[in-house]
Amino acid sequence: MKYKCLIIDDEALARELMETHLSQLDDFELVASCASAIEASKILQEKNIDLLFLDIEMPVLKGTDFFKNLLNKPEVIFTTAYRDYAIEGFDLNAVDYILKPITFQRFFRGIEKFRKIKKEIVPTPVTISENNEKENHIYIRKDRKHVKVYFESILYVESLKDYIKIHTEKESHITKHSISSFEKKLDNRFIRMHRSYIINKDKITAFTKNDVEIGKIEIPIGENFRANLTAVLV
Repeated sequence: MKYKCLIIDDEALARELMETHLSQLDDFELVASCASAIEASKILQEKNIDLLFLDIEMPVLKGTDFFKNLLNKPEVIFTTAYRDYAIEGFDLNAVDYILKPITFQRFFRGIEKFRKIKKEIVPTPVTISENNEKENHIYIRKDRKHVKVYFESILYVESLKDYIKIHTEKESHITKHSISSFEKKLDNRFIRMHRSYIINKDKITAFTKNDVEIGKIEIPIGENFRANLTAVLV
């Protein structure tokens, strides 16, 4: 199987560089390379695209605004010369956010993230029944009951020795579980950023090299996990 790709960038040199990078990958096919979002929209209406390489800062229509308005969204890797757009890019569930100039090593890391999304099998959650609805939630043991917690509601998970505390938008749940084994039950929106914390990357509102903010909560970035988090956010 070959993944069909579309490059959108108003800079000819940037397009040529990504075309060269893509040509080295046997399981990826470049369908078209466009200089504008307007030109790309016609191709998206006619072709099935698996992955967009989309520049953010373009004349007439910004890449993020263009992507927001797509009805059928392919996976997207945002490319830009500006670091300031990182949060906006990940708010749109981007596979990756790559700063220019794009080396093949950094490009390939984004490709590997895309492959993981396409091929990854999400572990089956611990449930009362084998007949689960969709893999968008997990059941946790709490007060002699199994309580359903939706992944999208989780802000972050905190380790409390032999227990974990799951912080959601409305309440918190404490259950007996190791944070490492619980991490394996979550989907790819969750990132281990400290030996005591897992965060939902969709809930990040700001970050520095030392911590991540989710609303008014500041969560430290562990030294051993900094590279993992940087690969996702930068």
